[in-house]
Amino acid sequence: MDHELYRRDATRNMARFYGLMVVPGLFGQTGLCRTWGRIGARGGRSIVEWFATPDAAEARLEDLRRQKLRRGYQPAPSAW
Repeated sequence: MDHELYRRDATRNMARFYGLMVVPGLFGQTGLCRTWGRIGARGGRSIVEWFATPDAAEARLEDLRRQKLRRGYQPAPSAW
């Protein structure tokens, strides 16, 4: 599951992205990879949180997604 969220506010010179992705680990665990930064800038930041079960990772993903939506982030527009 892959989620991309964006937040833009020209009055505050704000252009941010936030990405969430559930990834499998080598030893049976499940990771939640989070990436964030400024749109158009090089790099950005990322972190991986590890969970014992896929359900725990999915629950954390949904919690973070809801939190970002409350803060004004919007889902990425669909590609044609």
